[in-house]
Amino acid sequence: MTYALIAAGVLYVLVRRFLGEPLNARDLLAPPAFLLFFGIRAVEEFHLVYLLPLAVGFAFGALRGMTIKLFERDGHLWQRYTPWTLAVWAVSLGASIGLGLLIGGHAPTQLSIGVGMLGELCAIGAKALNTGVPFAPSREPLSNGGGGRFHGRHGSS
Repeated sequence: MTYALIAAGVLYVLVRRFLGEPLNARDLLAPPAFLLFFGIRAVEEFHLVYLLPLAVGFAFGALRGMTIKLFERDGHLWQRYTPWTLAVWAVSLGASIGLGLLIGGHAPTQLSIGVGMLGELCAIGAKALNTGVPFAPSREPLSNGGGGRFHGRHGSS
């Protein structure tokens, strides 16, 4: 069940980002933070053998972040995954499986994906800050009657 939820979450993020979406700091940070939190909680005992796959996952995440297209729309940043982004995802998945088989162990799935998304966050965050274009404002929660509209300051953070 856990793997199905992780897969559904990752698929949701991938589809949204391939279609293009506003780039706001909260949406950039939330997926890796969520996965890292639950990934760390899933680690019963940390083994040094986890370090190599996690480092490789972070590096692939950073590479993936460099393939993401940033553009300005409505006065703030938007992001869109490219075919290169998908290619890096595929290669990183293969590398993760291969390393796990080669060294006989791997970190929990949530932790591995979270570390990869942290690498992506670092790369895309640096690219975003270098554009000089402000991040998109956060969306209001639907429970506040915001209907998903954007609000907030348009200054760069």
